[in-house]
Amino acid sequence: MQVTVLPFGSLRDALGAQSSSITLPEGATVAALLAAVARAYPHTSLRGIAVGVNSEYATTGTPLQEGDEVALLPPVSGGCSEPVSQITYLTREPIDAEKLVAAAKHPEDGAVVVFDGIVRNHTRGRGTLHLDYEAYEEMAAKQMAALASEACQRFGVRHVTIVHRLGRLQIGETSVLIVVASAHRSHAYEASRWLIDTLKKQVPIWKKETFSDGAVWADGEPFPAHLSVEAKDAS
Repeated sequence: MQVTVLPFGSLRDALGAQSSSITLPEGATVAALLAAVARAYPHTSLRGIAVGVNSEYATTGTPLQEGDEVALLPPVSGGCSEPVSQITYLTREPIDAEKLVAAAKHPEDGAVVVFDGIVRNHTRGRGTLHLDYEAYEEMAAKQMAALASEACQRFGVRHVTIVHRLGRLQIGETSVLIVVASAHRSHAYEASRWLIDTLKKQVPIWKKETFSDGAVWADGEPFPAHLSVEAKDAS
């Protein structure tokens, strides 16, 4: 059977293609696919990656079928008791933070907490020229929506906005905006912190940093243990 392999971030550079087709025996699992990739690219580390099959996270034991789309993802980044709302999307246009914050406010809210992630002009002592963000877009959009829903459940907040920019960003531009509105400030603070920390760990979005002396994919935070695929699992 034929399946399509989609590498992202640093793995796309290592494998040398945005997508490729691979032949596997009928009934093969994700583990078999990873083993095939490891044999074809022996100098490429698959340690700590996660895998998506048809835009859903998968394990090494997940069976594959003809025509499946398998994404190789390097480390990245019931309802509530009250009526809730959420806005989540990816965009290649500048993020209008003021407009989105104003839209999140309602009379019943006692607090609106905003996390505005911006592009800074340096990283570890190296001057940054610009950043490029890419994503496994269909999967990232689903994950962002799921995080917004979970934040409402966990923290009892009324509204969550998550917007992430893709493409090339210049110094000072907003890369990610998170807005949390709630009756209580403590809930809004806790939800905002949890959202950005979790987004960085499990939403498939990657950042390439360009400096005056070269470019590099930024090291991602490790995937949670239940999502991470270790190299030993692919052997």
